[in-house]
Amino acid sequence: MDAGENEIRVEKPATALRRGWTTGACATAATKSALTALFRGEFPDPVTITLPKGEQPSFPLAREKTGDGWAMAGLIKDAGDDPDVTHGALVMARVRRLDQGSGIVFKAGDGVGTVTKAGLPIAVGEPAINPVPRQMMSDVVGELCTAHGMSPDIEIEISIENGADLALNTWNPRLGIIGGLSVLGTTGVVHPFSCSAWIHSIHRGIDVARAERLPHVLGATGSTSEKTAQEFHTLPDIACLDMGDFAGGLLKYLRAHPVPRLTIAGGFAKLTKLAQGALDLHSGRSQVSMNWLAERAAELDADPQLQNRILEANTALEVLEMTREAELDLPMVIACMARDTARETLRGAPVEVDVMVTDRAGKLLAHAR
Repeated sequence: MDAGENEIRVEKPATALRRGWTTGACATAATKSALTALFRGEFPDPVTITLPKGEQPSFPLAREKTGDGWAMAGLIKDAGDDPDVTHGALVMARVRRLDQGSGIVFKAGDGVGTVTKAGLPIAVGEPAINPVPRQMMSDVVGELCTAHGMSPDIEIEISIENGADLALNTWNPRLGIIGGLSVLGTTGVVHPFSCSAWIHSIHRGIDVARAERLPHVLGATGSTSEKTAQEFHTLPDIACLDMGDFAGGLLKYLRAHPVPRLTIAGGFAKLTKLAQGALDLHSGRSQVSMNWLAERAAELDADPQLQNRILEANTALEVLEMTREAELDLPMVIACMARDTARETLRGAPVEVDVMVTDRAGKLLAHAR
């Protein structure tokens, strides 16, 4: 974590990380076990599925139940070493036969959300079960129905225990997914601390904002700066894109999928990196340059003694405090140059950009419009 930044984040451990399984993989395994029990009267435990890239993991069951014309299987999601809010959650699939010609019908059970806004890969009104998990479950249904001489007319109801509460700690409410979690995954595998998953979520947030015809979106490096900027501009939650360290992921997608106005907000350290030209603001992939800050201070007529102190500083926060004592408006320089980096990255896309620099308490230090 960059000293002086106002973001609380989980840092990736130095040791090797254990992979896990997506909610989509878990739902597919539960579906296969439940449907097998519906046809044969017994649940395969553990149950083995084939993932999109050919891997064949096995899942032990945590719950099984049958009733008149239906069967339900549940298993505990293992997200490996990823800080996933759904790690340890009970994912359940309840299946039942439908009238011939009905096809495969997905239903949101308790703890699975429903899509209420356009812009997502699932239509409004549908359960928040993404396309790849739907295809994985459909493949399982097709294989089992063919093997047992049945028509593939099956209702699949996915539930996640405590999913409605867990969803409050995800981006779902902002994306208009109401009532619970999403069933996600493109490969079936959770790669711990996945940058691509975060950037994918940013992209989906932009898609929803565009579908809702929002004129203004916000990308912030952390929750404190986000709150300051959101209140300043009176923006709805759906306009907040959870940029985090991935300024490049946000800006490059907006370049191809523009929204009329973008605000970038963050702490002094993170936005110094953006001002330097970095698009990945993580402490492990970009650093604040004291030489660069000393040069900017010199342009503000900092005396040689202050310039030397900046060169010897340990953190960006120290530099901020030094320059504030000297009444040099370094935050405004950072805001303007960060805005320039954003504009250059957008490459002429029709997006107006303003940048807000905050301190650790959320106080606005500079605003480049």
